[in-house]
Amino acid sequence: MTSADTSTGQRTTISVDAMGGDNGPAAVVAGLSRAAGKNPDIRFILHGDEAVLKPLVKKRKLGKRCKVRHAPDVVTMDAKPSHVMRNGKGTSMWSAIEAVRDGQAAVAVSCGNTGALMALSMIRLRKVEGVNRPAIACLWPSRNAGGFNVMLDVGADIKADEQDLLQYALMGASYARNGLGLQRPRIGLLNVGTEEHKGRAELKVANDMIAAIAPTADFDYVGFVEGGDIPSDRVDVIVTDGFTGNIALKTGEGTASLIRDFLQEAFKATPLSRIAALLALTSLRRLSKRIDPRRVNGGVFLGLNGTVVKSHGSADALGVASAVQLAFTLGQAGFSEKLAARVAQATLLAQHGLQDFEKNGQDA
Repeated sequence: MTSADTSTGQRTTISVDAMGGDNGPAAVVAGLSRAAGKNPDIRFILHGDEAVLKPLVKKRKLGKRCKVRHAPDVVTMDAKPSHVMRNGKGTSMWSAIEAVRDGQAAVAVSCGNTGALMALSMIRLRKVEGVNRPAIACLWPSRNAGGFNVMLDVGADIKADEQDLLQYALMGASYARNGLGLQRPRIGLLNVGTEEHKGRAELKVANDMIAAIAPTADFDYVGFVEGGDIPSDRVDVIVTDGFTGNIALKTGEGTASLIRDFLQEAFKATPLSRIAALLALTSLRRLSKRIDPRRVNGGVFLGLNGTVVKSHGSADALGVASAVQLAFTLGQAGFSEKLAARVAQATLLAQHGLQDFEKNGQDA
C-alpha cells in the first residue's frame, strides 16, 4: 500500500497508537468503532499489545476494517522524550508513526505523551525542507459559522522568530483550507494590541512579511489580533509562538471547566434553581455540546513529512472518534503534500524575495 493509495483514493488508512491514552485501549477501540460507523471509507492499522487488542477489535466487529500490528511496549505519560527516542522502537507510538513514514497510512493518531510523540515524529518523519520549527495547531470554539478557529503554535516550541511566524501563517492557512473547508481563510497575528507600533521586534517584522505574502498565498491578513479575538468571528487562524499559545489554550480549557462547574452549582443551589435547570435543559445541552472539548479533540503536528494528530490523553470514545475524523479529513485532502508546497513558498520568499515568490507560487 502506497501513500498515494491512502491519501488520494476513496479509502484512507489511519495509523492509531492504541496504548497511550489514560483510558486504555478499550476507549481507543470504541472510538474507532464510532468513527467507522459514520464513515465506510476509513480503515485502521492499530498498534499495541496484540493479545489485548484482538478481543477488543472482535467485540466491536472491526476485523474487516482494522489490522492489528503487535507492539509490546508502551510510552508512559511521564516518559522523557530523549529516553523514548533511544529506547522506544518496540512501542506502539513508534510503530504508529512508522506506518506513516512507510506510506502504509495517511495519518497517525495517538493519545500518548505529547513531548515523546513530537520527538518521535520529528526523528522518524523529519521536518519538511525549509521548516525551522514544527507547530501544533488546535481548533478553538468560536463565533464563526463553522464553529471553530485554528490557533498555532500551542506548544511544539516556546520560541518563534519572524520566519517561523510566517511559516505558521502559511501552514495554518493550509490547515484551515483543507481541514475546515475555508477557501480563503483570514489570518491574524496574536499581539498585546492591534496597533502596529506594539509588540516585540520579530512580531513587527512578521506582520510586514505576512501582509506581503497574503495576496499570492490566497488568504486574507487582518493584522494584529488580541486575546479576545481568539474565539471571535474576526479571524479564522491565529498565529503565535508556542509559549503564548499553550498558555492561552490551557487558560481557555480551565476557564471553560470553571464556568461549567459554576453553572452546575448555581442550578443545584435551591429547589427553584433545580426547576429552572429542568426548564432550560434543552438549551443547557445545546451549550454543553457547543463547548464540549471532545468535539474539537486533536492537535495537528504541522511542518513534518507526514501528518500526526495528537488526541487528548484523557479522551474517551467520542474524543478519539473526533481525532480520527479529523485525521481522515486531512488524509483524504492530501494535506501533507499541500502543506509542504506552502512551506516551499515561504522558503522561496525568504531566499529570493517576494517578486520571485509571486512568479513561482503554487496553489495548495
